[in-house]
Amino acid sequence: MKPQLFALLTAAAWGIGGYFEKKGLHMGNLSPQLGITIRTAVALIILSIIAAPQIKTITSAGTPALLHMIIGGGIVAGSLGMLCFYAALKGGDIGTIMPIAFTSPMFGILAATIAGSEPLTPRIIIGALLTIAGIIVLTLR
Repeated sequence: MKPQLFALLTAAAWGIGGYFEKKGLHMGNLSPQLGITIRTAVALIILSIIAAPQIKTITSAGTPALLHMIIGGGIVAGSLGMLCFYAALKGGDIGTIMPIAFTSPMFGILAATIAGSEPLTPRIIIGALLTIAGIIVLTLR
């Protein structure tokens, strides 16, 4: 499958999942912290089963790679980002929260450009500006 199709499937899963998460938080009067814990526990079980055949490759990954995964995925995105997202879902309108939360590509582009790992092309700049304009339109009241 093409990476763009996976990205589209990601957007669909996160958008649809966000709807159900918000509904579950409100129906059960659950705290955002408990909501993200439930989500993470279920994901851990499913992903552990899927990743089991590759677990032996972790020893060859090296410490720098694992630290990047732990800090970026586990702490920043997986914990801090998701806790903030669930707090936003619990307290805000999904039509406003989701577009703002999913400005994440802008931060990814910025990080990749600052780190020097990816070029900042005119096409990326125009796309980022159009995305921001769309988010402004969606969140204006």
